[in-house]
Amino acid sequence: MSKRLINFKTLFFSTIFFIIITAIISINAGYIQIPLHEVIAALLGNGTDQNELTIFQFRLPRIFMALLVGMGISLSGAILQGVTQNPLADPGILGINSGAGFAVVLYMFFFQGASFLNGWASVYVLPITALAGAFLTAVLIYFLSRKNGHITPIRLLLMGIGMNGAFNAGILIFQMKMEPNDFTRALTWLSGAIWGANWNYVWALLPWLLILIPIAIYKSKVLDILLLGDSTATGVGINVARERKILLIIAVTLAGVCVAVGGGITFLGLLAPHITRQLVGPKHSKCLPLTAALGSFILLAADTLGRVVMAPSELPVGIVVSILGAPYFIYLLIKSI
Repeated sequence: MSKRLINFKTLFFSTIFFIIITAIISINAGYIQIPLHEVIAALLGNGTDQNELTIFQFRLPRIFMALLVGMGISLSGAILQGVTQNPLADPGILGINSGAGFAVVLYMFFFQGASFLNGWASVYVLPITALAGAFLTAVLIYFLSRKNGHITPIRLLLMGIGMNGAFNAGILIFQMKMEPNDFTRALTWLSGAIWGANWNYVWALLPWLLILIPIAIYKSKVLDILLLGDSTATGVGINVARERKILLIIAVTLAGVCVAVGGGITFLGLLAPHITRQLVGPKHSKCLPLTAALGSFILLAADTLGRVVMAPSELPVGIVVSILGAPYFIYLLIKSI
């Protein structure tokens, strides 16, 4: 067994261990402090009604949502970077998140008051709405970035930044026309506060990830071959255009459904894949699983930190991740251009 494989397994299971430790800390993070022995008692079904309500209805759904959203967005970034061969690719930076967010804000503005979309129905409508916005944005960026039949990484990045600004402006326009309650809800979403923190949203998001993540990992060898260039990939029998479309669909779908419940979380899809490649190298069979685990850990740790650092107030997780990711993005931008 190679040293790199041993390092991969050590890093992967170490990340899982830190996720468990962070989850235990997160259960007790917040305005209501619950001693560890009472947490254990509640998890075993022997806790007080108040502790069980706090843990099972508020904190555990939020923990699972942070893990799922972190996993999906970080994998989306890793796939986008592999497909476009652009180290700066990220669903937030490329405008995919803002496109999905624009669709969600439109839904809130036009349909939130409709009785047939209230309650449990909106839980399942939101991912579809965000997915439509994400795909529309991805298609626009893809076609507008083409020049003479080719797409360069810099042109893709700049076009994504432009689309990001355009959709953010549209979001702001509709926000200003919203009712106060809907405006507050939209603002909470835009800050990346994981506002869909209940079990209904967990169950709505989970099937998407259970289907898409195994497919993404199965396609890891294709991503490795695409890194060698289109001519080499074609030479070994890969249908480059078809495989690139499939991988882009996976990446955009992961970003869209995660944005629907996690909000506008930027830089996570940039941060987690880059750290992973520095640790285990570019091979995607190792990079993708560790990226998913690391993305879950980063988002859960950021959410826990956001609830502790300004207690009893909360700092949205999207802001915490941006504080960590923005300097790294600037460093990569200076290094790449």
